[in-house]
Amino acid sequence: MNWQRLFDIQKQLDDHIVAEHGLNRSELTRHKLLALHVELGELANETRCFKYWSRKPAAPRATILEEYVDALHFVLSLGLDWAYTDLDFTPEAPGADLTEQFQRVIERTVACQGTRTEEKPEASAYRALFSALLTLGGQLGFSEREIESAYLAKNEVNHQRQEQGY
Repeated sequence: MNWQRLFDIQKQLDDHIVAEHGLNRSELTRHKLLALHVELGELANETRCFKYWSRKPAAPRATILEEYVDALHFVLSLGLDWAYTDLDFTPEAPGADLTEQFQRVIERTVACQGTRTEEKPEASAYRALFSALLTLGGQLGFSEREIESAYLAKNEVNHQRQEQGY
């Protein structure tokens, strides 16, 4: 997948949001990290992978894919903030199951936070986060083509929402 293309597209959205809302980009990292945690929780909730007590099936595949690319938006945005757009991103070895892989992504998100969110994490920490998210996408059964297509569609929706005062 052409990650640089997605970083460029994400930068356009981020720039639009910063300008539209009069924000200071350097103060947004902690908000983005929390937003990523929330999106990962929403994604896990839609897969229901951890709900051992329930027989209710997972949400439709399209819903899960949309939640996945919501998380991807924030991972890309953080990479832009930290200037880690030129790294090599490849999936890691998958966890034993979806629950374990979600835990890995969350652990890697926390590792990127460091002790102070205004500090830039090591490139290896960000690469590990991105790789864990890619692995999660694979474990969810999504191809790179599906992820890219869904990302582009959601990015368009996000731009429309900004234009409509979301």
